[in-house]
Amino acid sequence: MIIRQATPGDATEACELLRASISELCFADHRRNPDILDRWLLSKTPENVAAWADNIGRSLLVAVEDDVVLAVGGVTDRGEITLNYVSPKARFGGVSSALLKALEERAMARGAVRATLLSTDTAHRFYLSHGYQDTGPPQGKFGMAASYPMAKTLATPES
Repeated sequence: MIIRQATPGDATEACELLRASISELCFADHRRNPDILDRWLLSKTPENVAAWADNIGRSLLVAVEDDVVLAVGGVTDRGEITLNYVSPKARFGGVSSALLKALEERAMARGAVRATLLSTDTAHRFYLSHGYQDTGPPQGKFGMAASYPMAKTLATPES
């Protein structure tokens, strides 16, 4: 498996992965409620994914094996992790952990010393196990019951 910068040519496959991951793996969040699911998926279009790959103030990374996209992640130069989704077929194979590490490394390379994110209920334990801490009360997003603001120190600023 390699993790690399996404290109606009990855947009369709990455979009399909995002939509499948949300639909098939995040039941705890959307609770099979079509209104919540529709709101969550609204921005997950090939056109938007291609735009997210512009590398201007943000990075979109893909984990790829045998020319198949296994995971998609996004991070801003300020360290906000905006996406971290795995293919249902690749779940629990270490892909998400490897992608998270790459997202953190990209943020540090761009000067961030702290990573922030808004975790789904489905991913909350995953982020806790990777050193993230809750930074406030759960919030609602897309009509979901809980989304957790979280953060992790990536590097200590040099004096």
